[in-house]
Parts: sequence; structure tokens; C-alpha cells
Amino acid sequence: MDEFSFIKSIKPRFYHHSSVQKGIGDDAAVFRPPSGMDMVTATDTMVEHVHFRLTTMEPYHLGYRVLAANLSDLAAMGSIPVFYLVSIVVPESWKDKQLRSVYNGMKEIADQYHMDLLGGDTVSGDRFVISVTVIGFVERDKSRYRRHARDGDVVFVTGTLGDSAFGLHLLTERSFSVEAQDHFINRHRMPTPRVWFSRKLKQLDRVCLNDISDGISSEANEIAEASGVDLHIDYSQLPMHPQLKKLSETNQKKFVLAGGEDFELIGTISEHNWSVVEEAARQTNTIVKKIGFVRRKVAAEGQVFLYENGKKQVLKKQGYIHLR
Repeated sequence: MDEFSFIKSIKPRFYHHSSVQKGIGDDAAVFRPPSGMDMVTATDTMVEHVHFRLTTMEPYHLGYRVLAANLSDLAAMGSIPVFYLVSIVVPESWKDKQLRSVYNGMKEIADQYHMDLLGGDTVSGDRFVISVTVIGFVERDKSRYRRHARDGDVVFVTGTLGDSAFGLHLLTERSFSVEAQDHFINRHRMPTPRVWFSRKLKQLDRVCLNDISDGISSEANEIAEASGVDLHIDYSQLPMHPQLKKLSETNQKKFVLAGGEDFELIGTISEHNWSVVEEAARQTNTIVKKIGFVRRKVAAEGQVFLYENGKKQVLKKQGYIHLR
């Protein structure tokens, strides 16, 4: 199938959002943002043999996951997902069925949020690359930033940590199996961005959020640096699947602190508003747990301190670092 035939085949039959003035079929898409809303955008790129391998990720899961990663960024900003654009580099060895499966994976999660595909680009290349851009809307002055943490806040996290990294470990070490194996593999291939949870916090004037893509040690430090505060985290309070608690201390910490790609949210909020977080979690069936507190920084830059077995140590960034 040539490029133009493929574009025609993925063009939506209708658009969920009336703000679309022109979708797929012209030189560019046109949409009209609603009054009183700010536009939020994020982009994520996945490169074969760098971010994924087809031995552990089917094309369908690849599509689902790359869009889910972008939606997690929008969730961290408090945004409603609305549109997405997809650019793909396709090797000649790929079949039409595989490429269509990638789009079907994206469509499955996009339909959960009534998102519209607005366009993109498709070219040939040596290996598969996919880059997805998402666009969302958030009420004016309600965006959630990393710089919003304050002295006295509680630190919280959604979901359980380390599941995705452990799922990838199970996929790559196929001779190794554990109870609840499917749970971990699904958490790696088809993560759940916490969009509805973050939207339930829109009544609050201030919430600090960051999505956990590179590992909680990395994201916690990003908040500390951006807000100019210290985060104090109790390791015993970090939520994890019972199976991870059976691992050696070294492996457990590798997955929980630095594994990344859980696409959960770490955040801070005033103690006074904690009940709003609990109610948002209840309404969206989301696990949420207090894991620490925020204090004024004691050094020139904000830091993260980890408490374990009565000991306190500085927690450095341990997650994936790009361009290194």
C-alpha cells in the first residue's frame, strides 16, 4: 500500500471534537481552542533497538504504549487529551498489517479519551521510529507544574512502582517466571495514564505533578530542583506489588526507584487538601499513597532524601538519562 492509500485508510470517519476545522486531507490541520482554555502539547519518540524491540513488544502494543506515554505527560499537566499526530519511519521489511496494527493500538487508547487523529507523516527508513505529538486543553491558569511544590506539602504517588521495568525484565529473561507475570507484562505494554485522576484535582488552585517515565528517583529530583525545595521520601511507604517485595533488596530498588516507564504520577499538595486527592483516587479507582513530605532546601539546590531503616541518604537521579 502506498503512502496516500494508507493515509486515506486511517482517516477518521468523523471527529469527536467540533473544534476541528480541518483534519486529515490538507497541508495542515486546523482547530479552534475553546474559550477560557490553554493549549497543552507533548511529544514522545520511540526508536527500534533503543526504546523497544519487536521481540518484546508487538506492533499493537507499541502503538498503545507510545500514545499512553504522551497522555501521561498531559495528565501531569492536568490537561484533557484532545488530538494526536503521528510521524513514522517504516522499514521496507514491515508489512501493511504490522503498520495498521500500530495505529489500531493507538486508536484503542485514543478512543478511551475521545481523541481525534489530526495528521502526521510516513516515510521509509532503515529501522522503525515513531513520534507522536498530543494536544490537550486545560482551564486557564490551572496547568500543573513541577515548580508548584511548597514547604509543608505531603508527597504522594499513584499506582504501584517498578511494575513496568519488572515486566520488561520478564520479557527479556524468558526462562524466568513469577506469579502475576501477566500483570507485569501488561503494565509494561499497556500502561494506564492517570488522566482522569489528575482532572479530578482541577478544583484546586495548586497541585504539583510529574509523570514517572524515567523512575521516581529522577522525577522526584526534577520537582525538588524546579521548586527549590527538598523532598523527604520514606522507602517503606513506596507502593509496590507483593511480588516485588520478594526480590533481593538490590533488584527491588533497581525496579522501584529507577525502573521507570510506569507512567504513574508523583505529586505534592498541602496537607489541608489531601482529602481532595483521596476523593479523586476513590472516584477514579486509582491507588494513591502518601510517601513523604516537603521542606525548605538545605543546600543551594533542591534535593531528595530517602529514609530507610532509620537511615537518611541523598537520593540521586537513577533513571534513564537520554543523550548519555
